[in-house]
Amino acid sequence: MAASLYIVAGRTTDSVTHGLLPAAAVLGRERGLETVLLTDRPAEHAKVWDGRVVACDVTDYREIIAAAGSRPAAVLTDSDRLQAPVALAAAYLDLPAKDWRAATRTRNRALLRRHLAGLDPVFCADAWRVPPDAPYPLVLRPREGGGDAFRVRDAGELAARREELNSRRGGALVVEEHLPGETYTLEPLGDGRELRVLGAFHARVAPPRFVVERLDWTPPPEGADQVLAQLEALGVGLGACHTEFVVHEGRARIVRIAHRLIGDRDGLLLADLLGVPLFEQVVRVHLGERLPDPPPRTDRHAVADAVLTERSGVLVAAPDRTEQETSGVRISYRPRRVVGDRVDAGRADRDRLGTVRATGPSRAAVEAAVAAFRAAHTWKIA
Repeated sequence: MAASLYIVAGRTTDSVTHGLLPAAAVLGRERGLETVLLTDRPAEHAKVWDGRVVACDVTDYREIIAAAGSRPAAVLTDSDRLQAPVALAAAYLDLPAKDWRAATRTRNRALLRRHLAGLDPVFCADAWRVPPDAPYPLVLRPREGGGDAFRVRDAGELAARREELNSRRGGALVVEEHLPGETYTLEPLGDGRELRVLGAFHARVAPPRFVVERLDWTPPPEGADQVLAQLEALGVGLGACHTEFVVHEGRARIVRIAHRLIGDRDGLLLADLLGVPLFEQVVRVHLGERLPDPPPRTDRHAVADAVLTERSGVLVAAPDRTEQETSGVRISYRPRRVVGDRVDAGRADRDRLGTVRATGPSRAAVEAAVAAFRAAHTWKIA
């Protein structure tokens, strides 16, 4: 029986369906490996992936080990929440593996802040046990995962927002001191020996909820070396590690880490921008290969521009999913809300109407193409 390459996933995402799985399948065929998807949502994935799908409790490393059998070639995931169990399974199977402790630290904000206290102390506390001398304003967040962040000015606002967030999603909550500065992302990829920066995005965010309204490709900013030092201290070394941080007066401070490629469809945007088989490179490092030489370089530009609403109501007009190319600029629009949906003006991530993504030969060309696309389409709330 041939060895297999195992991709572990929860819900379906474009990054897995259109990125990681096709890349794994290409490499698998080259090496005589079968690509197998392990998931706790087999019916959902079977609709979009025609390869072998195996039902598995992907949150339990023991179940992943059992499902992988005796001849796995690699076990990896693009899911932030599954990095630790996958890392434990891969290590048990003597495969290239992320440090499970690093995967745990980067996922859990309380552990991340505790581990980085010597390099960059940031106030962090359980949201239900906030001391009276806490340095307001604070940011209320889920302890694990992204989204649903609130800047709160005092204890009264904290209590109200805490109840709101707890009733909607549950789970542990933390508060952290508000970190001022310009927001960026760093997009590194490591092979266990070298952690290479592919590039960065400048993020436009809107407090008090810190919704990412726009990403613009940019050279790594001042302070990127400080971020790399903190990632090294956390134990990051294998695979991708999307990292959000702020730079203020020359000081870089991590806001959030997802130990995978940048999420949503932005990983596909990054691959298109760099002009390299990025998802294939992710699979290769989990097969034990070195990063390719030379590293990718680009003078191209990319943008991810969120469409938000200023009013609540029912979406009665909006463009459909779109792919087009004009004057060397590729435009991709993916709706998050469809006609008939009720939408809010809360300006949370879940309230985006959709995102316009574009890659092209220059900043000017991309900006013009995005502006033209938005001008040619209507999003109407009634």
